[in-house]
Amino acid sequence: MTGPHMVDAPSDDADVPRYLEELGIPALADVHTHFMPQQVLDKVWAYFDRAEEHYGIAWPVTYRTSEAERLQTLRELGAAAAVPLNYPHRPGMASWLNAWTREFAAAHDDVVLTGTFHPEPQAVDDVAEQIAAGARLFKAHVQIGGWSPTDELLAPVWAQLAEAGIPTVLHAGSAPLRGRHTGVGPVQEVLERHPRLPLIIAHMGMPEYHVFADLAERYEHVCLDTTMVFTDFTESFAPIPEGYRERLPGLGRKVLLGSDFPNIPYPYAEQLRALHRLRLGDGWMRRVLWHNGAELLGLDGPISPAAGGCSTRS
Repeated sequence: MTGPHMVDAPSDDADVPRYLEELGIPALADVHTHFMPQQVLDKVWAYFDRAEEHYGIAWPVTYRTSEAERLQTLRELGAAAAVPLNYPHRPGMASWLNAWTREFAAAHDDVVLTGTFHPEPQAVDDVAEQIAAGARLFKAHVQIGGWSPTDELLAPVWAQLAEAGIPTVLHAGSAPLRGRHTGVGPVQEVLERHPRLPLIIAHMGMPEYHVFADLAERYEHVCLDTTMVFTDFTESFAPIPEGYRERLPGLGRKVLLGSDFPNIPYPYAEQLRALHRLRLGDGWMRRVLWHNGAELLGLDGPISPAAGGCSTRS
């Protein structure tokens, strides 16, 4: 594929800092990483160990190291902050995960406070408590949680997050496994009720790429994260459809770097190489790898709604 002359892609993880320096950006703004209570992470890793049973494809976790080592790995890669996304799979779990995340963020200057929720009566209080503590981002997982975004117990939560202007990283696409409530339909219903709701569609909505991109174009505060998209691994089961690459430049500030670190079956640099292979230019790469996420998370100044990104906060 032809395209503009670009800085050479990173050859491996150790080469990422060189790549960022030559691009002219100070760091990576990765909005989709995972730090969890160890007992939860152990279960996640055990699930990926059986990935061939679930997905029909092996999923070896590349960064199966201690919490301290994983934080240090992100720092050495050049990440400006760790974004510890958690998500419950049953009622009553969100409060505990949020409390753990508050403690984790308080212990590390370069950890962004995040939150999560589940459709249950206490969800509004869970979200309010995390917002009051300074949460800048929430995470919700439709397939793992087994719930619909249109669940009436979530209606006041979406209203609360729309009012606060705080985005939710929402895994609603039907890959790697289809769920009862995955797909664009329920998300679109929520946005029709709350058109200013900030959402970051995880994994660009794979495999329903085009229809989720339609939402990002239609709604001012809907964005897409690149998590695992365009990599050889993901192309094997959820390939990018014809015409999708051509839409990306027009999405501007709405494409954010995401990785799924540490639970990825390849080195971190592969996500950057996959984006580089799109040949959309160094300017596009600078926006995706740094500027868009840094604005969203306030890593390089106050979040500005005039920028046209995911947040509505000023």
